[in-house]
Parts: sequence; structure tokens; C-alpha cells
Amino acid sequence: MKNYLFTALVFLLTFSGMQAQEVAQLTLNESILYAIENNVTTKNARLETLISKATVKEKTALGLPQINGSFNVDYNPQIPVVFLPNQPPFGDPSNPSDVIPARFGVSYSSGLGVNMTQMIFDGSFFVGLRAAKTLTQLTDFDLVKAENDVIENVKKAYFGVLVNQERIRLAASNLARIDSLLKETKALNEAGFAEKIEVSRIQVQRNNTFSQMERSRTAWEISKEILKIQMGMPLTVDILIAETLQDLNPEEELNQLLALESEGRVELDQLKTQIELVQLDLKFNTSQYMPTIDFIGNARRTGAGNQMNTVFDKKNWFGSSLLGVSMNIPIFDGLSKSARIQKNKYTINQLENQRFFLNDNFKNEIFTAKSNLKNDLNLLDIQRENLDLAQEVFEIARIKYQEGVGSNLEVVNADSALIEAEINYLAAMYDGLISKVNLEKALGLLKANLNN
Repeated sequence: MKNYLFTALVFLLTFSGMQAQEVAQLTLNESILYAIENNVTTKNARLETLISKATVKEKTALGLPQINGSFNVDYNPQIPVVFLPNQPPFGDPSNPSDVIPARFGVSYSSGLGVNMTQMIFDGSFFVGLRAAKTLTQLTDFDLVKAENDVIENVKKAYFGVLVNQERIRLAASNLARIDSLLKETKALNEAGFAEKIEVSRIQVQRNNTFSQMERSRTAWEISKEILKIQMGMPLTVDILIAETLQDLNPEEELNQLLALESEGRVELDQLKTQIELVQLDLKFNTSQYMPTIDFIGNARRTGAGNQMNTVFDKKNWFGSSLLGVSMNIPIFDGLSKSARIQKNKYTINQLENQRFFLNDNFKNEIFTAKSNLKNDLNLLDIQRENLDLAQEVFEIARIKYQEGVGSNLEVVNADSALIEAEINYLAAMYDGLISKVNLEKALGLLKANLNN
């Protein structure tokens, strides 16, 4: 995380203020670092780690002395009456009633006190403290998982931008080639060496190529918006990609990746920590059967007077204090603790079953990802060969047509085949990159491959 602020500053410096719209030039690694810092998911995950640390402090505070102060000023408009029996030797023979009303108290009173409690023994406190620290570990793993998900999404979105960018470049190149051929064919038609249908045929091909380029431009703009959303970048900022698909698709690296074994998945760390939390909750519920012991102390001074101005006379104030130990012994709770303990045990069994399933599922995920990457690499070789052959066929067809030994239809068909070969080659390259990301995820290497 130490690079996040630096990377954000780099982006601010690369924004161009000379244009109506700010522009950021990006590499894949810069996109990932920016996304980790600014994506909403990772931002919330980092906040969750701070919440968990605050929870640890909150739980720790329960074991420290709890001190509270109190102050009161009271006024009795009518002093309460206490009834005494009208009996000798304190009775009043002149009072026919069998009770004598008496008022005990004064009109005004005040008090100032301090109460303190200190936990001496509570088995659940130490369990709760361990659980809070374990929760912090879980939020750390959650942050790693969130960052991994962001890296995966940014990489795939970034590759989508690159593919559409390359499609635009190829479409522009194809359009230039078709325009050149169309110009030559029109000249031949005007000279009487080519039929009008030949011009129309190439014009149709030219229109199709232009439409393909416009669709690629639209897809490129959409893919950039998707990338900005994944990065958490303002949509008002335009982005320029500083890399090509070829830069990010070295076959040596892909072959090395195929030879690697899993380095562990953060999902298993998350699940293991969740099991630890439930086990601690089980201990917490079990500890509820033990008594709790607290030290209690308080000190208080009180004063009173029949007039408000005499309440705070020093001579009317007296002190009192108390020191003691209290013990709370649970006897019977309707078996609620027993039910919670059973729930904990069942939950642990569920999580253990899930862990076994995840282990098998991740092994299958690695096998599938490696198989897909191998297949994509083979297809990439085939599509590269097809592209070279299609280029060669087009050049031959064009030369034959220019020398009058070939047909216009043959050139148009060769051009269509070349365009299809280019599209297939780009698709194979993109599939290879996506399979690479999927394998990195399956091997638990997305975080380790930030510099790739």
C-alpha cells in the first residue's frame, strides 16, 4: 500500500490540463495500482480493517477500570410523609388515629459521587479479545481478496481496451488498402480495362470495412468506460493506453506460468479464519457457564438544607464510601447457552465441509485454467500462421490482378479472408491473455504479479 499515494500523484501529474478533457496515459501496472487505491470495493475493505482494529480497542477497554461520576441537585416541593405507630411510649394520646404522620427530609439536597468497577475474572472477556483480533486478521484477508478481484477485473477490462484499439488500427490499415485498390480499379474502369461491377464489388468491401472500423471505435469507447469504472477513475477523464497486446503476451512468460504450482488461495485463508472465529464463539458460549467476579468501589458526598443557599454549606456535607467484590453465578438460563453451543458445532462442521469442497474446486480450477491456456496458445500459433498465409494470398491475388492474370473477385475474397484472419488472431491473443489472468487467479498469483 506504500505505493498507492505515489501512484495517485503520478496520475495527477500526467493529466493534461491543456485539453478540454483531462487525459491519463496508462500502463497495465499503473491501472492496477490506481484501481487498488480508488476502487470502491478496496476502499471499503480498507475501512473495514480500520473498523476491526477499533473493535479490538473496544473489547480491550472492557477489561480496564470503568469509572463514572455523578452529580445531582434535588428539590422536594413536598417532603414525603412517613407513618409511625401511635403507641406508647412515643404515642400521642390526644391523636385519635392509630398512626402518627411524620415528615423526614429537607427541601433541598445535593450529591457528588464517583463509581468504579474493575473486572477481576470473566472468562468470556479473554475469548472475546482473541475473537476481535482474529476478526482483524479476517478483514486483512478480505482486503487481499478485494484487491485480487479488482486486479482481475482491471486486467480483463484493460485487455478489452487494447483489443478494440488494435481492431481500430487494423481496420484503418485495411481501409487504406481497400481505398488504394478501389482507386486503382476505378482508374482501370475509366480506361476501359475493368468492368463497373468490379468497382462496385470493391466499394461494397470498402463500405463493410468502414462499418467494421466504426463498430470498433464504439466498442473501444465503451471498453474505456468499463475500465475507468473498474479503476474508480472519474468518467470525465480520458485514458490512453501506452502498451500493445504484443507487449503483454510474451509466450515465454505464459509457458513459465504453466509450470507453476499453486501458492495458496486467500479464499482458504478467509475460510480458515472464519472457522477460528466460530471456534472462539464456541469457547465464548462455554465460558458463560463460569462465574464473573468484579471489584466495586464508590465514594460520595451529600449535602442538604431547607434553603437553597444552605445546601452547599460545608458544614452540611458528609462523605461516604464503599469497597466490595461481587460475584455473578449463572444457574439456569433455559438451556439457551447449550443451544448456542450446538449451533456453533454445526456451523464448524459446515465450514469444514466447505473447506474440503474449496480445496477440490481450486484444484479443478487450476487444471481447467492450465488446459485453457495451453489450448489458447496452440490456437494463437495457428491463427498467427493463418494471418501470415492470408497476407501472402492477398499479395499474390493483388499482383495477379494488377498484371491482368487474376480476377477482381479473387482479390476481394483474399481481402475478406485477410480481415477475418486478423480478427481471429486478435481474438486468440485476447483469449490467451484472459486465460493467463484466470490461471494467475487459480494459482493465487494475482497479487504477486502486480509488476507483470
